[in-house]
Amino acid sequence: MIATYVSSQNDCYFCQHAHGAVATYRLGGNEKRINDVKANFQSAAISDKLKALLAIAGSVQKGGKHVTSAQIERARSQGATHKEIHDTVLIAAAFCMYNRYVDGLATWAPTDPEMYRENGKRLADHGYSASTARLIGA
Repeated sequence: MIATYVSSQNDCYFCQHAHGAVATYRLGGNEKRINDVKANFQSAAISDKLKALLAIAGSVQKGGKHVTSAQIERARSQGATHKEIHDTVLIAAAFCMYNRYVDGLATWAPTDPEMYRENGKRLADHGYSASTARLIGA
């Protein structure tokens, strides 16, 4: 969900839909929740802990120095561990880079929602390397 949110903030069509499909699959097909997170995670039906982590991810998306001590403390008060906070920052930073890489490849991103749903299931069940290669035609 962190990758999906950051990718939506970066307007990376491929990444927000590819990783959103995995999150949707893990949520039993609840695409509305993923769309709600992308539109306004603070009002989405997700845990307060995830909201706090997404706030950190959103700050990282703007630039690492935008993360505040108050955001870290909020995440901790909602039960986030040091590792979860670290992983949130890492995922958000990595996806800022990945989004720019993918967008730099121009117009190759598929637009068929069903293709993303099918690949999301494969990614969730079998991992990223083989599924991603199939998705991009490698």
